[in-house]
Amino acid sequence: MTGYGRAGAERAGVAIACEIRSVNARGLDIRLRLPAGLERLEPELRRLLGTAFTRGAINLSLSVERRTAGGDVIVNPRALETVIAAITALNRRLDLAKSTPEAILALPGVLELSEARLDDAVEAEIDRAVLAVAGEAIAGLVTSRREEGARLLPVIAAHLDTIEALTAAAEAHPAGAREVVLERLRTQIADLLGTVGEIGEERLAQEALLLATKADIREELDRLSAHVAAARQLLAGGGAIGRKLDFLSQEFNREANTLCSKASAVELTAIGLDLKAAIDQLREQIQNIE
Repeated sequence: MTGYGRAGAERAGVAIACEIRSVNARGLDIRLRLPAGLERLEPELRRLLGTAFTRGAINLSLSVERRTAGGDVIVNPRALETVIAAITALNRRLDLAKSTPEAILALPGVLELSEARLDDAVEAEIDRAVLAVAGEAIAGLVTSRREEGARLLPVIAAHLDTIEALTAAAEAHPAGAREVVLERLRTQIADLLGTVGEIGEERLAQEALLLATKADIREELDRLSAHVAAARQLLAGGGAIGRKLDFLSQEFNREANTLCSKASAVELTAIGLDLKAAIDQLREQIQNIE
């Protein structure tokens, strides 16, 4: 979700420049920096950004500079009185040369430029120009983010390949085979009978079901495979898929955790830990996806 867009134009004697930057965020966080007097455009700018993006921390900076001269030069009386009072006080204490009017007027704040008020038609034209420039900058950011997404696509696909390969390795491991699970179940039931002696059929069935559920990883493997297929389908479909992939990564992690807790062999546990590492790497890259 990182990217950059910039656009500029000159309309109605006004130079307009717009810059937009985007970084990763779970949701959409829009921050605007607008010149004084253009706050009225904030709702429309937010609408444009909300239409173009669904995720990311987006910072839009807009500058508007009037090229044509306008307005009147006026004297700030309060600033002038303050300056004259300060000069008079200094002359009483020090033997200074008298200040000329030109020097006094050149001091900051004494002279001010009052800009002429624009009529409604000119303001409307400037508003349209500002929104057009912002639209160009937004389009540039969209292109920038798409290019980043295109670069990330093979990286995410490689992580999915790794997850798929580890899932297949867990499925092929002898400790996960149903026959091995059943044999281990028979041994555990025999140990249970030897410990507690006589046990009712109903209790025995309950214990057998509990042990079988704890040992069987078939369901977790099926879900992992289904999640890989769903993620690949999302990548192929394109569009705003970041939130959906983020949800899938959470489901991936949940199944890997369960697989580790059910693992009855050190090798299966190792595969589960490798799965968790691959899923974490996948999740990091998904944060960059719209």
